[in-house]
Amino acid sequence: MPGDRTLEETPSPDPDVPPRAELPPPPRKRLLAWIGTLLAAAAIGYLTFRFLQHQRNTGQASRAGSVGGVVVNAATAKRGRIGVYLDAIGTVTPVYTASITAQANGIVNAVHYREGQIVKKGDPLIDIDPRFYQAQVLQAQGTLERDKGVLAQSRMDLERFREAWARNAIPRQQFEDQEKIVLQNEGQVKSDEGALAFALVQLSYTHITAPIDGRVGLRLVDPGNVVSANQVNQVTGTTSLVVITQIRPITIIFPIAQDDLSEVRTEMRHRSLAAYAYDRTAQTRIASGTLLAVDNQVDTTTGTVKLRAQFANADDRLFPNQFVNIRLLVKTLTNVTLVPSGAIQHNGPIAFVYAIENGVAHMRTVKPGVADAGKAAVEGIRPGTLVATSSFERLQDKAPVIVSAKPVASNPAESTAP
Repeated sequence: MPGDRTLEETPSPDPDVPPRAELPPPPRKRLLAWIGTLLAAAAIGYLTFRFLQHQRNTGQASRAGSVGGVVVNAATAKRGRIGVYLDAIGTVTPVYTASITAQANGIVNAVHYREGQIVKKGDPLIDIDPRFYQAQVLQAQGTLERDKGVLAQSRMDLERFREAWARNAIPRQQFEDQEKIVLQNEGQVKSDEGALAFALVQLSYTHITAPIDGRVGLRLVDPGNVVSANQVNQVTGTTSLVVITQIRPITIIFPIAQDDLSEVRTEMRHRSLAAYAYDRTAQTRIASGTLLAVDNQVDTTTGTVKLRAQFANADDRLFPNQFVNIRLLVKTLTNVTLVPSGAIQHNGPIAFVYAIENGVAHMRTVKPGVADAGKAAVEGIRPGTLVATSSFERLQDKAPVIVSAKPVASNPAESTAP
């Protein structure tokens, strides 16, 4: 009708006409899709191959262990000797340390030593201006000579008075007075001799020599310095002119527990105990010596007692105040059964080894003792027994084993009893 809005109808698809087919993707997209599919398939195949290979290797190793036995290294228990040591940290201490101070006043004229020099007893070290003390010596000598003349004169008078008194030419009192005058003059001469000796001693203080053999430290005074007798400062007390430490021989002071003191003292009564000094890593031996003395009391704060060992130190490897590891050989055990320390395994408080007999490992409970240098003394097995030293993570009692001469990689964790 006029004025009416007509609705456009959407034509319905004809069921007899087939739908239009979609266009295939471009060739580039198809190529990328194929490449991605191939990469994913290759990755899955590689992971599957590695998994199967691991399973096959594990199965082969398991079958080899169950059929041929566990491959182990082994060692033979032997009868021998082993030392019983006490270990401690010690301090290298000189036998003598001389801190030389000035005993005379004056200017330092000369310093004869070099820093760090090895000096002998009597070697010159320092010279102080001696003129003042030389004048005192000269004065004392003059006084002595004068009084010796007075004494000689009084003795001559005494002889004259003795002869005169014998002839009754003088009274006895005059003769006796002259005897006392002689005694007084003799006393004066002795006093003068003492004064001269004192002046000579003071003069000797101007020429300082080494009192001991040892090594000189750093130079503390220079020529031209003024020094005073018993000079002190506010920091270190008495001022030293030079310090000498004896280094040959030298000692090491170290503590041991009071529980070990009785055994050490008992062994000291029969022989000299050997002591060995090691570096800070306790791997390299520095020097060998002997135990010298034991302190006279126990330190109540630490429960230890100090010992002193002496070392020849011919190569100067021990240095004063150096910290070292010290090993004191208390005694030596003989005719004991020794096995490698690594052969002993633990399961709580129980210690055991795997003894190999006829290709079979047998767990044997043992009582471990002293260990040193990779060896340990044990009780519970006989000398000549072959014991396993590796592969403990795979070993168990009555397991078949194959002893190999080549090192076998082993888990460092200790085995436990089944």
